[in-house]
Amino acid sequence: MSRSKRKWDHIRFALEEGEEKSSVLEDIQYIHNSLPDSSVDSVRLDHSIGGLYLSSPIFINAMTGGGGEKTYTINRDLAAAAAAKGLAMAVGSQMAALRDKTERKTYEVVREQNPNGIIFANLGSEASPEHAKAAIDMIGANAIQIHLNVIQELTMPEGDRDFTGALGRIERIVKEVNVPVIIKETGFGMSLESVRLIEEAGVSAIDIGGYGGTNFARIENKRREKQLPFFNHWGNPTAVSIIEASKTSKNLSIIGSGGIRTSLDIAKGISIGADAVGMAGPFLKVLLNHGLEVLQEYIDSLHEDLTLMMTALGAHTIKELQQVPLIVLGHTHHWLDQRGFNTKEFSQRKIIK
Repeated sequence: MSRSKRKWDHIRFALEEGEEKSSVLEDIQYIHNSLPDSSVDSVRLDHSIGGLYLSSPIFINAMTGGGGEKTYTINRDLAAAAAAKGLAMAVGSQMAALRDKTERKTYEVVREQNPNGIIFANLGSEASPEHAKAAIDMIGANAIQIHLNVIQELTMPEGDRDFTGALGRIERIVKEVNVPVIIKETGFGMSLESVRLIEEAGVSAIDIGGYGGTNFARIENKRREKQLPFFNHWGNPTAVSIIEASKTSKNLSIIGSGGIRTSLDIAKGISIGADAVGMAGPFLKVLLNHGLEVLQEYIDSLHEDLTLMMTALGAHTIKELQQVPLIVLGHTHHWLDQRGFNTKEFSQRKIIK
């Protein structure tokens, strides 16, 4: 099967499959503030991650590219929305374009549509520093995501089977490229042990890519003759991954993604430790089902809702939203307790102005 056909299969199956309902963000509950001493006009959504200034804490996460005209059109419209609404955007893996120059336009269109925006390049952990430099140059990227997708590759019929040396390659990329490096999981979450190793490699940010969003094991299983059902429910949920990462790392920017579907999910993800949140599936579905104009309206709605919630919580900035008191319930509480985290700390917090 051609790489282009495989790319389109991933999109088609993702839309058919939907998303898991287990990011466990429902386990996060805010403590109501009757005297927030705030106003809608005082709320600011701009923030910084990995040394990059973002006008919004929401960004369009890596989805596609390298799949011919269909992925060209998707990336063109996503980039147009990002430009209009001030969102950062990541492209899908660019290895397809490094191996086949005819696919370059499916990525280059993103910079063409958004000449002044924040754009993340994207490659897998098999990439060399030379690959990374070429991917960055291809789209004038402000940062590069290096994605980790062991479970997807193992489930993919034609996927990789050797993952040795990945951390060393990441370290070399960090040393040799001139933009921030973001390490991204692809739907299976991150543990504190992985975060520690990645932080030691000198990266700027981690996207925890938690279990609860698009399930690439299920997608790849649809492409297999012999199913690997044990991978369908594999992974660390988004909420616990954000907390493990943010409580473990002192220097990294933390990006929350994986099953972020609503404005409330966005707020909760930030409140438990994310500096920004990435969304992919919801943006793609709105775009393909309703078009670019409705996608832009949807982004406006997310910003408006987030502003209202921050006003109710008394949080004027993203930093203050990360300080609001909340309760950690259910599965997330039990998981974190077993892992040695004190969830009571969240309930005792207060905003420091």
